[in-house]
Amino acid sequence: MNVAHTAHTHGGSPAVLPLLLVAVAAAGYLALASMRRRDGRGWRTWRTVGFVVGCAALALGLTPQVLPYPSGDFREHMLQHLLIGMIAPLGLVLAAPMTLVLRSIPAEAGRRVGRLLRSRPLHVLVHPVTALVLTIGGMAVLYLTPLYVAVTASPAVHHVVHLHFLAAGCLFTWAIAGPDPAPRRPSVPARLVVLGVAIAFHAVLSQLMYAGLVVDVPVPDDQRRGGAELMYYGGDLAELLLAFALVTTWRRRRSVPARSPRSAALGDVGR
Repeated sequence: MNVAHTAHTHGGSPAVLPLLLVAVAAAGYLALASMRRRDGRGWRTWRTVGFVVGCAALALGLTPQVLPYPSGDFREHMLQHLLIGMIAPLGLVLAAPMTLVLRSIPAEAGRRVGRLLRSRPLHVLVHPVTALVLTIGGMAVLYLTPLYVAVTASPAVHHVVHLHFLAAGCLFTWAIAGPDPAPRRPSVPARLVVLGVAIAFHAVLSQLMYAGLVVDVPVPDDQRRGGAELMYYGGDLAELLLAFALVTTWRRRRSVPARSPRSAALGDVGR
């Protein structure tokens, strides 16, 4: 079954509600960052720029009409996946939005959030291995089963898959190198190993896709190979940027003096 011309028939009009939510998130972040700068506590400009860039990447991924491929082209799908699941999470998570919110709410509310962050269920959820399973597991199910065909046929399934990739991408970025408060993470070398597994999985899956082996993606060969190349090179770029963020954060924290108990509970803020 060739789905190249039937795929993404629901992509003819922009996803208005998701785009509106992205705009609201960007406006809220900008408003809080402006408040922090005015009250003297400050907020790093590069974090604000990162969040805006992340929102822009997410909006671009949600608007396939502006991407450089015809509607229904598998390369369009893969570029959407990269933007929504890998590029946007880098900007959104490394901008430390939770820290910004914690610095903008009353202290008692901040302490409740701190207690939540130390809870056992959240500790399991944001563990790098859990995040890895959700990230690569979603890709395996999408491309190694008939799910891709279902995505091309159903707008509802299409949106659910996009939501999963965004949530899993943000969770993975947070678990590996997120600057926001989080339950105690494994060591940096351990997180680098997890990231290495993700890189290896992307490389193997993209090569299998390029060769037309195992992958259940019934599209023309040129689109399949082009999508595999996007996955290979785009995924490598996003993961290398994530590795750079992790190593940079590690080196900085090793040189930072001991923190107060309250800072230790909430994690590094505003750095």
